[in-house]
Order: sequence, then structure tokens, then C-alpha cells
Amino acid sequence: RLWFLDRLEGPSATYNMGGGFWFEGELNVAAVRRSLSTILDRHEALRTRFIEVEGEPRQLVESDYQFEVPLLDFSQQPDSKQEQQVADHTQAFISRPFDLSCDLMLRAELIKVSESRFGFLFNMHHIASDGWSIGIFVREFVEGYLAFSQDRALELEPLTIQYGDFANWQRKWLEGERLENQIDYWKDQLKSLPALLELPTDHPRPAIQSYAGSSTKIKIPEELMGQLKALCREHDATLFMSGLALFQLLMSKYSRMDDIAVGSPIANRVRPELEALIGFFVNTLTLRG
Repeated sequence: RLWFLDRLEGPSATYNMGGGFWFEGELNVAAVRRSLSTILDRHEALRTRFIEVEGEPRQLVESDYQFEVPLLDFSQQPDSKQEQQVADHTQAFISRPFDLSCDLMLRAELIKVSESRFGFLFNMHHIASDGWSIGIFVREFVEGYLAFSQDRALELEPLTIQYGDFANWQRKWLEGERLENQIDYWKDQLKSLPALLELPTDHPRPAIQSYAGSSTKIKIPEELMGQLKALCREHDATLFMSGLALFQLLMSKYSRMDDIAVGSPIANRVRPELEALIGFFVNTLTLRG
């Protein structure tokens, strides 16, 4: 579906999954590059290209590839300019679209701001990764860097399958009667669902989605959290279930609608072999209240 969206909307940064962190002290650049190469060797999803053959997507796993990790030096810039330049470069790095037909699905850069402080930036396309995968990537990168910078052998559990094995299994599993049953189930679940949540927003919904959104964080007081947990125990529910119910009630109040559907991502790693694998496993479920 991400390949389809890329073809429909054109290349964009909408499904880029970027991040980074700081190194304090002396940096072993060779260990950084070796650790990243090890991750690429271990996880085929990050070196898979998606080409089009007669209108259909085809996956090509690269075995002979080059992976560059540039080192950019901002250390000579005056302090008054350095922070903004680093921020601007980071935004440009995160926002650069991937070409699914020819790029590797992982990029990385190093930024030097002083002799003892370095930034590490990475970016993966969502077609080859998900939120769970970022945890795997960071853990394996750190373990690899520590091992290679100390001239130790890297000891990671061998992967028993690759993402292509999962995709092949899923394609074979989801066909025939089982596929028809799944489709019938969701048709029934989503029957007569309102097309939109009619919130009284301060401006009209645009014809083309811009993804120019934002986020906000709130901190629930400890006493209230205790009351929520007690409510959950009383009704044999989880915090997710109670939070979802509260959110749907709030949306109902503002929209004056009594049929509220919420999309929620799930990890979808239903077998233990998938827990250590970088790949796009996440699925979005429609939860209707």
C-alpha cells in the first residue's frame, strides 16, 4: 500500500522515519560505518528496491550495494550560527524523499560540531520499517558500535527468516476462503459507517491533504492515573481501552455524532521469529464505537 501511495501522490517525505542522537567524546567513524553495514547485511528489507513491471510492483533485494555515511563538519562555524545550521540541515535530511525504485531504504549521516560532540542522523522509509523496527535498529547500531570500537566480535542472534519470507507466507495465507471471510467480516463491521468525522474546525478541510499537522503532549496527574487504573481493573479493561473510550466520547461531544471510528496502529508481529526483524509489519485497525 505504501508503494501505491508513492505512485499515486508522488515522492514525498510523508512516510520518512527519521531520528538521531548525539555522541559525546571521541568518535570512531569506522565503527559507525561498520555497524550500519552489519545492519544492512542482516535485514534485507533495508536494501530492497521496488520497481514497476507492467503496472505491478516487484521487489529486488540488493546483494551488491554501496552505502555511504557522510561526515559533515560544522565545527568551524561560530556558535551564533552553528545551532541553526545544524537544525536546518537536519530538517533537510529528514525531509528528502526516497526513490523507491533505486534507493536503499536507509540513510545515515554524521555531523561534527566540535572535537568531542557529533550528531548521528538516520532515516528509513516506512515501506521497510515501522516503530518497532526503530527500536531494533537503534539497539543493533549501539551494540555494533560498542563492539567494533573496542575490537570485539559482535554477537547478535542470527535471523531465522527475512521480510520476504514473511511477505510470501502472508500472501499464501491470505487467499481463497480465508480472504473472503476477512473481507466479509470488515464489510459487516464498517457497514453504514459515516464518511467523515464532522468536527467544527476553524477552516474547511483542504481538497488535498498536506500532512502539515502538529502534536501536543499532556501529563496526567498521578492521582487521576490511579483512578483510571482502578476503573480499568473494575471493568476488566486495559488503559488503552479506557483511553479509546474517553477519546471517542470526546469526539462524539464535539461532532454531535454517535458513530465514531478511530484508526489505531497495531504491531502485528504475531510470531516470535518476527520480533527481531526490521520491516513493515504494522497494520491499522478501524475501531468503531
